[in-house]
Amino acid sequence: MKETWRWFGPEDEITIDEIGQTGAGGIVSALHHVPTGAVWTPAEIARRKRLIEGSPDAPTGLTWDVVESLPVSEAIKTQGADWRDHIAAYKQSLRHLAEAGIGVICYNFMPVLDWTRTHLAAPAPGGGTAMRFDLTDFAVFDLHVLQRPGAAQDYPEEIREAARRQHREAGNDLAPHLIRTILAGLPGAAEHWTLEDVRAALSAYDGIGEDPLRANLAAFLEQVVPTAEALGLRLCCHPDDPPFPLLGLPRIVSTEEDYAALVAAVDSPANGITICTGSLGVRPDFDPAGFVERLGPHIHFAHLRNTTREALHMGRCSFTESAHLSGDTDMVGTIRALLAEEARRRRQGRLDAEIPMRPDHGHALLSDLDRPMMPGYPLIGRMRGLAELRGVMAAAN
Repeated sequence: MKETWRWFGPEDEITIDEIGQTGAGGIVSALHHVPTGAVWTPAEIARRKRLIEGSPDAPTGLTWDVVESLPVSEAIKTQGADWRDHIAAYKQSLRHLAEAGIGVICYNFMPVLDWTRTHLAAPAPGGGTAMRFDLTDFAVFDLHVLQRPGAAQDYPEEIREAARRQHREAGNDLAPHLIRTILAGLPGAAEHWTLEDVRAALSAYDGIGEDPLRANLAAFLEQVVPTAEALGLRLCCHPDDPPFPLLGLPRIVSTEEDYAALVAAVDSPANGITICTGSLGVRPDFDPAGFVERLGPHIHFAHLRNTTREALHMGRCSFTESAHLSGDTDMVGTIRALLAEEARRRRQGRLDAEIPMRPDHGHALLSDLDRPMMPGYPLIGRMRGLAELRGVMAAAN
């Protein structure tokens, strides 16, 4: 697998020079400053590519291998008023990315929230910090801060009672933390969102359950996959994070069955999968090696991270992001399966035999604790994860 590293662009606290010292050879990046639904222009793509790859006279040794993400707008997900215009812009962005030589495009189809945690820096063993999702804390936000109508039916009585008690004891202190942390998973700058904005975004999904959202995903794929295939691109959908419903929103990319339906919706080598062992691994029924064996030909990108889940409550659970070789996911078995898939592709003569991977998230360790960083994306913690994953790959090979 090709070792890559996520870089958020010039606003990222970690520099390209530092990434070069990790040993990663590829970069995963996106134009986060371009509004969702707008065209990624050749000039903006070229500017980011130069920052990553340098100039012919001063190359960095890195290449921009994966876009994560070319965002799918809420208008496309809900088939709102502008959805066809946004589809046209998406196709044009694909053309510009193909012209720049970037072949793998990751996206997600999560309504409203890109990802959700309740703690961005929970204490971890050994003195570092980790991201965490606490179901009771989230229930406090949903029931008592956001006060979403009908939220009570999503939680069993023991979670509702724990949330009531926690809100009563620490509500005034806890509410600002939960608002700030949970809104960090919203697309765009979290500080621009208010609770009223969240309520308005949720209202756009009134009447849109799982089946209508699946139909909208299929419509999106029918529109963009033929363009991607003609351009030689590989689209790959990231799973829901976490892989269960939140805030009354439907989730349709949470299981192996969901992915089987996604790739069957449009039969094309351009219609593929981002396997994220951290997101899918929150589910106790996730079988990572089996997933790769059954759906491996469609995997275009791998996020390797691990989580430790707690007791299930109505299909939901608390979980903490663990070290890459700890947690509930068999990372060694997963890597063996991915390497076997690469070997099959080489025997078949596939040009995309090498799957780009990246160490996803990581504990904040050592000097990470003394510098600003994107939540979940420390330098030392991810470098430790990359080193561990590299060791597993070397041993498996």
